[in-house]
Amino acid sequence: MAFPRSSSISFFTFLLFSVLINTAISSRVSSFIKLPTSVDESVSSSLESYCASWRLAVETDNAGKWKVVPSQCVSSLETYYDKGQFDKDYSVVAGYAYAYAKTITLKGDGKDAWVFDIDETLLSNLEYYKAHGYGSEPYNSLAFNEWVLQGTAPGFAASLKLFNRLKKLGFALILLTGRDEVQRSVTEQNLLDAGYSGWEYLLLRGHQDQGKAAAQYKSEQRSRMVKEGYRLHGNTGDQWSDLQGFSVADRSFKVPNPMYYIA
Repeated sequence: MAFPRSSSISFFTFLLFSVLINTAISSRVSSFIKLPTSVDESVSSSLESYCASWRLAVETDNAGKWKVVPSQCVSSLETYYDKGQFDKDYSVVAGYAYAYAKTITLKGDGKDAWVFDIDETLLSNLEYYKAHGYGSEPYNSLAFNEWVLQGTAPGFAASLKLFNRLKKLGFALILLTGRDEVQRSVTEQNLLDAGYSGWEYLLLRGHQDQGKAAAQYKSEQRSRMVKEGYRLHGNTGDQWSDLQGFSVADRSFKVPNPMYYIA
């Protein structure tokens, strides 16, 4: 069966147009839709994203009174510490603290003060927590106290730098810790071994402080310092309970700690 010449040209024109349109559509679809190369990679990426978001929620106090690190995030925390991101995060916070401290005009009477927590603020217990699942295991006070008594916790490079800078500026440095009074000597020596010196006070839990929530205990100790005439310009700690409550400092700086929570 023969087709007229005009009909033949129209038919081939339609075929050519269809091919071009289909190619363009295929190209656009491939540019918008990219399937994962493997199921494992997709799951890994999703888990890492979740753990990063969980860590943010913890640091911003949106996670509430959480008890242990999610088991699926242990590997993520190991990477966070071992690959240096924790150190970078701490250094940024310390940099902001020092920048603020330089704006303060000290009166020169020795009463312009800065408060520091100790554990996970001046001294690192990371080696202990590495052996206990990066905080994924329930807290064991006996095991942790045995670690404290070894007196081998190293300092953080960023906190030691900030500590010495504040001391040079003329701040009275007040160390306020949840450790017990019976641990005073080992704590003092550990701090000295880690490079810290020249603090004004080292405040630890006495017999009358046992059983108090951290926020209450630390607020009471800060209030005591205020009554003695100290002006609390800054406060650095790894827990929100180090920083909140009453008799708070003019500005507080929360350093990262995604391994445990203390109310």
